[in-house]
Amino acid sequence: MRLQPRQQLLDVWEALARTSWDNGEWASGGRFGGNSISDAEQLLCLLLPATQIEAFNLDRPDQTADRMVHALRRMGTATDIPRVITKLLNDYFERYTEDGTAVFSGGSYYELLETDHVDKTAPPELQGLPIVDSYALSITLSLATLGFVRVYRRSVTREDMRSAIGGLEAAASLRLSAAMVGLLRSFSVNVFAVDSPEGDRLCTTVNQNSMPRRAVVHQLHLRLRQTIASFREVLIGSGQTNDLELPDRLFECGWSWTVVRGAPKIDTVEKIGEQAPGVGQDKPYLYFTVIALNAVENLFSERTRILGLLNEEQQRLARALQLRSDLTRTYWATVATFGESGKWPLENIPWRTTDGEQSDYFTLQVTALAVKGLEQVRSSDAELARVGRILATLAERARITSRAVVDDPNLVMHYPGVRLALGGSDEPVDTDEKLPLLAWSVPEFAALLLLRSANVAALIGDPEERSRLLDLGDQVWDHLARRRLQSGQGSGLWDDASRVFPELGRSGQKTSWYYTERVVEALVTVAKVLDQPPSRNEELANYAGDLLREAEQIYDRELLNGSAEGGPGLRNTLQRVDITLRRAREIRTERPGTSAALALDILRELDRLDAARGDSFSEA
Repeated sequence: MRLQPRQQLLDVWEALARTSWDNGEWASGGRFGGNSISDAEQLLCLLLPATQIEAFNLDRPDQTADRMVHALRRMGTATDIPRVITKLLNDYFERYTEDGTAVFSGGSYYELLETDHVDKTAPPELQGLPIVDSYALSITLSLATLGFVRVYRRSVTREDMRSAIGGLEAAASLRLSAAMVGLLRSFSVNVFAVDSPEGDRLCTTVNQNSMPRRAVVHQLHLRLRQTIASFREVLIGSGQTNDLELPDRLFECGWSWTVVRGAPKIDTVEKIGEQAPGVGQDKPYLYFTVIALNAVENLFSERTRILGLLNEEQQRLARALQLRSDLTRTYWATVATFGESGKWPLENIPWRTTDGEQSDYFTLQVTALAVKGLEQVRSSDAELARVGRILATLAERARITSRAVVDDPNLVMHYPGVRLALGGSDEPVDTDEKLPLLAWSVPEFAALLLLRSANVAALIGDPEERSRLLDLGDQVWDHLARRRLQSGQGSGLWDDASRVFPELGRSGQKTSWYYTERVVEALVTVAKVLDQPPSRNEELANYAGDLLREAEQIYDRELLNGSAEGGPGLRNTLQRVDITLRRAREIRTERPGTSAALALDILRELDRLDAARGDSFSEA
């Protein structure tokens, strides 16, 4: 793979320190100003590599690599940097807590869906509404923080720092609990009649084989029967419904954009403060569903488990979220790959939602959901390869691997992005006043495409298909690298789509932490993929086995003939052969190509012995 995530992440760290650290002060904000999401994204650009890639660790000052310290040198030495990070995180959790209640507002990220003004920023009275994006990012940030302080504490002796770490751990744990409760109250199951507009669109989307409508509905109910039955276990939070099993009903599930209207409060021993009434439409959004699922996965990661980051109450909340996650994965994998044979609904690009919206961006999001579901059932390489081909098609349609045309409609996905109407934001629960409808823009297509390519490459076993996906990742990275800001405050970070598509116009020279965090997340995922053992090739493993059997037979014959009793040179040669043979056997399953290469070296060495013996006989 041409993309080298280590170097690219180091470049991001250098640009991050240059942009954010000025005369001993952390400058938050970026292009859209400060809010609970943007500030978390900025911190995660630092913490994601530091907590998920071993080589980038900053929580053990005596083991931090010099190259990492050099990238962040503006923030101090290897000893200074974790102290600075501790202070920055404490400042964040304090800033977004009011009267003991965590703040999860969207702030300046909110836009007005319809306005005659150039400035589409939402008025202050609407910017305070909580949003799932903040809940999800807060889970990721809180877990990263807890993992960081659990390790860093071991090397701290100063009492003031130990106190700061204790306060940070308590604040991060409290925000984590509040974010989990927020996600539980934002889960949505949208039930609709088969003959409703939503039912018609869903049946049309999944019916790629021209089946009768009645047969489509029957097959959907049949394939989702276990999922439908499992909804009886959803006991806390939102998402409870009794209509799913009716034969004339269909449904979709996932996460709304905020706490749904009418969601019950959750009883918890965690002191999370007030649980505000929900305002969101009880309807899942693809974007918010994907980021919620990613956050839930972090709750069950290996690092979370090993470090014991969740207390007993958080484990209870996590199990409730995991149930919703499993049901959502199964539902979307079923819908996206519906049909016994032939074309998948997912392959019919672009994806159309049940409210009639369609976009290649929605296809990319459904691809993520489908892969999560396929991973759950341990799907075959053939199914994952089909997903890989969909990603390649999306890259071409989005003009990442092909040339843009005049007035190309697909470029809007890159900037300003697909706009999502946030249903219910115009109807507050405590007044009859009608407010403007809010919107949420998502311009992350290229960064998500790199992330999805890496995700599928990590799951697929076929070396050729894996290589094809990594090649696609290289092409997407070439596109992303050209979109870096070249001057101004955010130089070296993202995003300026006009450098690739001049017709889009410049989006400003300040850093978009929204976009930069997505790129960092993708680079971290690529690094994890490249750190995996090579894909197993059965034919190569058999070839290595054949070579090793021949080498072992010749080596055993040498021992039988007394070669080990020869001079020092001969004994040393046979000892090297024995060591190499053992090494080749050990790695044959995991690295068959390397095993085969070692076996060939052994055979050459043994052949030289045999040839030398033949020459000595001839001279005699």
